[in-house]
Amino acid sequence: MTDSDTITGLLVTALENAWAAIRSHHPDVPNVVLTVGSGSVGGSELTLGHFAPDRWVRGEYELHELFIGGEGLQRGAIDVLGTLLHEAAHGTAVTRGIKDTSRQGRWHNERYRTLGEELGLLLAQHPKIGWSVTTVPDSTRDQYRDELNELAFALVAYRRREPDRRGGRKSSNNGLSAECDCGRKIRVSRTVYQGPPILCEGCGGVFGVDP
Repeated sequence: MTDSDTITGLLVTALENAWAAIRSHHPDVPNVVLTVGSGSVGGSELTLGHFAPDRWVRGEYELHELFIGGEGLQRGAIDVLGTLLHEAAHGTAVTRGIKDTSRQGRWHNERYRTLGEELGLLLAQHPKIGWSVTTVPDSTRDQYRDELNELAFALVAYRRREPDRRGGRKSSNNGLSAECDCGRKIRVSRTVYQGPPILCEGCGGVFGVDP
């Protein structure tokens, strides 16, 4: 067994078990085909996860897709659980026929906020994408303690961002320019950036530097 086999098996099993636990508490969360891959395409945008209805076909049946971006795994078990619950709320909206987003799925409306809170999340409003800033409170962490422990054990690697093919200036004598998905920018030293992930207090995202 190679290191890659070990990482893949542990990761997929932990994610699937966490989703199954969420479904056991919330029956309207649908079954999914789980995919893990790149959440970056170059530049500053980063997809932590998405729920896509009816993307897979099995015989006469259509199945929903749950995607988890490999770059976001560096945030740790609690935030990955938050992504799963966030996408589970979108799945619940599909099951119930609720329109929970607009603007090509980016704006999370009050109906989404209600669903997210039903699934145990705390949600704050972002000026560009609505009720999408996700926090996992202590009560929800306690509810999924076993799943969090399994995720923490499985999250031994994460994916690097795709390189920015646009070129341009990457750094200066004043340090690195790091940008969050919400558009906020900071300048930090290379030593600081290479330490623990730098989180944005505005949206909860991770500041990144184009390779």
